[in-house]
Formats: sequence, C-alpha cells, structure tokens
Amino acid sequence: MDKNKPNAGSNANEHPGVARRDFLINSALAGAMLTVASPAWAASSDQPQATKSTPQAGQAQMKTRKLGTLEVSEMGAGCMSISANYGPAASTAQGIETIRAAHESGVTFFDTAEVYGPYTSEELVGEALAPIRDQVKIATKFGFAIDGTAGLNSRPERIKQVAEASLKRLKTDRIDLFYQHRVDPNVPIEDVAGAIRKLIQEGKVLHFGLSEPSAGTIRRAHAIQPVTAVQTEYSVMERSPERNGVLAACEELGIGFVPWGPMGMGYLTGKIDASTRFDPKKTDLRSTFDRFSSENLAANMPFVALLKQFAEKKGSTPSQIALAWLLAQKPFIVPIPGTRNIDHLNENLAALRVELTPDDLREFGTALAALTVHGGRMNEMQMGLVDQTT
Repeated sequence: MDKNKPNAGSNANEHPGVARRDFLINSALAGAMLTVASPAWAASSDQPQATKSTPQAGQAQMKTRKLGTLEVSEMGAGCMSISANYGPAASTAQGIETIRAAHESGVTFFDTAEVYGPYTSEELVGEALAPIRDQVKIATKFGFAIDGTAGLNSRPERIKQVAEASLKRLKTDRIDLFYQHRVDPNVPIEDVAGAIRKLIQEGKVLHFGLSEPSAGTIRRAHAIQPVTAVQTEYSVMERSPERNGVLAACEELGIGFVPWGPMGMGYLTGKIDASTRFDPKKTDLRSTFDRFSSENLAANMPFVALLKQFAEKKGSTPSQIALAWLLAQKPFIVPIPGTRNIDHLNENLAALRVELTPDDLREFGTALAALTVHGGRMNEMQMGLVDQTT
C-alpha cells in the first residue's frame, strides 16, 4: 500500500457522472481496494525462477512465482493508492512514471480495480502499460455496484458488463486475472464462477480470482472454475489468513495468495505515528479505521519497534523486513505494495535482497506472538462486506 505521507497531492478530476469524494465516503473500498507445499500445490507451482529484468542499484534480481498457473514477478505493484483512497490522487504523469519504473525494475504484475477512483486507476494502468502490454500481467476486479452506495453487484450480467468496460479502460483485449472484489451474498458463488468461466472461454479473461473470501467460498468457487489467486489483507500485523483457513485452502488447492496491505496500509513503514493526521476531507479511508486512531497508532508501536530491531540487524528498513517476512512465509505468496513515489518503490523492491534465515524467522515469530494488535483492520461497514462464512 501507499507509504506516502497523507495529504499529499490534489485531485480535481472526477469521472463524469460520479461524485468521487461522496462515493469514497459512502462506499466500502478498503482492501484490495493489496511451511511445506502440499502435493496439490507442488503440482501447480514451481519455486521462484530468475527472469531477465535489470534491477536498479541495490535491488536483487527479480524472480518469478506462480499464482496457480499464472507466472508473475515475485513482487507485484498495487496501483490503487496512486489514484484513490489514500488521499488525493497523484497526477497522471507521476502515476505513469511510477508504474513504468516498476516494470523497468522487473515488476510484471500490476493490480487495479474498476472501483478505484472509480475508473481512473484502470485508465491510468491502461495508459501506462499499453506500450508493454505483452510483457506484463494485469489484475483488475468487479463486484461493487458503483451507484453511490456501499452495495455489491456480482450478477452474471453485471460481471460481463464490467469486463467489457474494464477492457476498454485498460486498452487491452484480455484481463489476465479478474477478481471478485467482495463476495456478494445475494449471488451464489457458483453463478459468479460460471460467469467467469464463460469469459475465459471467450478469451476476454484468462484467470479467476477472489478477494476477501472465506475458505468455504474458495472451495465452492474452485469446484466450478479453478481459482488462480486469492487476495486478502495479510501482513506482520494482520495475520487472520493464518487462522481462518484461507491460506491453508490456497496451499491445498494450488491457489496463489496475493496480500494487500503488506505494510499495514503504511503503518509498518515506521513513518506513521500517533501524531499523524489523515486527510480531513475523507479521501483517505484510513481516517475511518479504528486501527488508525491516535490511541491505536500509539498502542501498536511494538510492531514497528520489532521491525526496526530486525532492520538494524539486517542493514535494511522496516518496510523491507515486513515484505521479506511475507515472501518467506510461502512460495506462492506475491505481495503487491503500492506507492506513487519512485524512491519508495525502490525501497520496496530492495526487500528482495533481504535474507531472513530460519533462525531469524523463528526469533521474529516468537517476538511477534507476544504482541497484541489494537483496533480492527477496517471499519464496521467495510468489515461487513468481508466474507466470513464458515
């Protein structure tokens, strides 16, 4: 997620017909908005392999990982925060520069969604990647009603409409990975999977993904149309996928896992503290999250202190330790940190050269187990849209 200080930049360009600020206030956009392999996983995923990218100074050679059968760079780029949700949007020029810089450093996996902006993130990604479209994989999402409410809409006819519109905004003839952004309780997941299967048969979508699903929903969807990737918040501070069966289901079924918020929505960078104030005009969704209240920002500082301790030991930064820890958890995990700042981008990618030994991971895990997280990860309305069925 975006590591910039809140309140940077400005956003005067609203998409025709949509009052973006009102939409952001009222909708549930947060989120994706992002150990031994089982026999099933071993059959569908390889260990990271080297690619031909040319890293920037101080970065490691980019390798690849498998999300199901989809091969991508071992670290992706989340594009939401460039255009929405963490304060006013960056300029188009800045966004394009950052996205192309990521690709030049070996990133081949870019994550966006119809609802980011809404629409403007897809337009930015499409423009930035059009000249190199065949060298990258693009993930986008459907599932929000985008009608000024916090409603969901994953009816099959709506999915088809979103796919067609996203293809145009992305300036492409196929969507590499199409996620359901939030599970719609009013539409059976089997119907959603069936709609995606038809789009795959037409060649408009290549792979199916789910964002913030339960383990049970993953299994039901996968039985109809193989799920390539699951996207859920996962970080040093938010480890619910380890406890709710989602990570285990992915490992069992050979499904890739894409953590959004890998640096705690910016908190784990160490650049946010109890004195931080978020955009008062409510274009920064973190201002509504209990975990980002002044009290909880202060109470959760032991997590940052732990990261700083290991960063000093490894000659790195808290952000790099947070990312390296995630990468070390499973070979099918591909984090998607997001930023509009090229210096932050380079810092993130340098995490690939941070080596956490088995002893480091045990020591870190022991210390982590003694810490308590204060505050819920999203507000009540948005958590109400997270699939927590059993």
